[in-house]
Amino acid sequence: MIQYKKTLIDALLHDRNKMASKMDFLEEVQRILNKNESERQQIKSTLHAQSITIVNDFDFNLLETDKIFHVNQIKKVCIDYRLRFLESHLFKNSIPEEAVSTINAIEKSHKTKLSGFKIMAPSKTFNLKNYDDPLLFAPMGNDHYYLIHKWGNDLKWYRKLLVMPFKNIVWFVVFCVLISAIGTMVTPETKLSQSVGGFAPIIIFLFLFKSIVVTVAYYFFMMGKNFNSEIWNREFKEN
Repeated sequence: MIQYKKTLIDALLHDRNKMASKMDFLEEVQRILNKNESERQQIKSTLHAQSITIVNDFDFNLLETDKIFHVNQIKKVCIDYRLRFLESHLFKNSIPEEAVSTINAIEKSHKTKLSGFKIMAPSKTFNLKNYDDPLLFAPMGNDHYYLIHKWGNDLKWYRKLLVMPFKNIVWFVVFCVLISAIGTMVTPETKLSQSVGGFAPIIIFLFLFKSIVVTVAYYFFMMGKNFNSEIWNREFKEN
């Protein structure tokens, strides 16, 4: 039986080959990391650059149907909760790394490059031009958008109620009528009631309605505010 005798040179060569193999592996890992970082930086640049893209080349077989929304559905939610739906380059808060990772994964699986991103969020989170809860979308074409990523906390349950009077002119009038009616019901009997009889509630209601409309309108409109239905996709800020 022949016994193999390992020399020092054999040991050196063995370790050298192991080291070379390890270095090749580390270089490959570094190359992949560098490529991934380059891709991430490109995505970040796209998110912060103005875009005219109105459609992305998605692979429809890979899309999740519960993430596809028509612009009218987005508009309704924006109006209900007083949100803006604007291009991502106007978003002044930082976009999380998880969103970048999601975009990167979608681009690889769909074999495409995404652009034309839009974000749904409260006005205060955008750098608006002079004149809590973001959702990142990418356009699919034909007024449809694909939900890419959501971050932050959910909207407060009472936000919709607080902004309801400012959805549009109809809701504003309904709000003023409702408050006037409540005020009329809690107004105690006065000499006016004795002098005009059954017309007193009507007179009180009209007086309250006029007062409330003038007060709310002065605060809302004179401060440069506008209805939710008018600002949901406007890049201009309110005073």
